[in-house]
Amino acid sequence: MNLVVPEIFFLLKGAYYTLLITVVSMTFGLIIGLFVAIARLTGNKILVSLAKVYVSIIRGTPLLVQVFIIYFGLPDWGITLKPLTAAFISLSINIGAYLSETIRGSLLSVPKGQMEAAMCLGMTYRQAMKRVILPQAARVAIAPMGNTFIGMLKETSLVSIITVTELLRVSQLLISKHLVVMPFYIAIAIMYWLMSTMFSFILGLIEKKLSKSYSS
Repeated sequence: MNLVVPEIFFLLKGAYYTLLITVVSMTFGLIIGLFVAIARLTGNKILVSLAKVYVSIIRGTPLLVQVFIIYFGLPDWGITLKPLTAAFISLSINIGAYLSETIRGSLLSVPKGQMEAAMCLGMTYRQAMKRVILPQAARVAIAPMGNTFIGMLKETSLVSIITVTELLRVSQLLISKHLVVMPFYIAIAIMYWLMSTMFSFILGLIEKKLSKSYSS
C-alpha cells in the first residue's frame, strides 16, 4: 500500500507531538533534576530525605503507572487534566528523578578544591556554582543526559494510551483506518530512528563544544 499525502502529513504531525513532548518534558525534567540534585547535596536532613523519597518512588514504579495516576487518578481528587498536559507532567516528573542522579553524580565528580578556590576568590556559593562547578559538571553529565534524552523520546509512545496524538497513536489510527499494519509500523520505526540519530548528532556537537571550552 502506498502512503498518500494526507497519511504522510498525519505521521509528521505525530512526529511533531513526539518531539514537543520530549523537549518540554526534558526541559522541565532538567529543572526538577537540578533542584533535586542540589537538595541532595545541601546536607539539610529534611531536603535530603524528601529528595531521596521522590527519587525512590519515581524510579521504583513504572512510567505507565505514573501516567495513569496523573491522568486517570487525579480526577478522583477533582483535578482533571487534558491528555497533553498529563503527558507533560508525568514525563517531566519521571525524567526529573533520573536526571537528578546524573546531575548529582556529575556535581560530586568536581573536586572539592574547586569550590574552596572559588570561595577564596570572593565568590558567593551561588556564584561559585554558576561559574565554576556547574560548567565542569555539565561536561561530565552531557553524555548520560543525552542517553536519557533519547530514551525519553522513545518512551513518549506510552502516552498514546491516554489518546495523545503522538507518533504511535497516529500510526494506530491509520492502521484502524486502512486495516494494514506493516507499512505504518515500519514508517514510525524509521521516524523514531531518524529523530534519535538527529538528537545523538546534536548532543555530540554540544559535548565537543563543552570539551573544547573546558580545555581552553
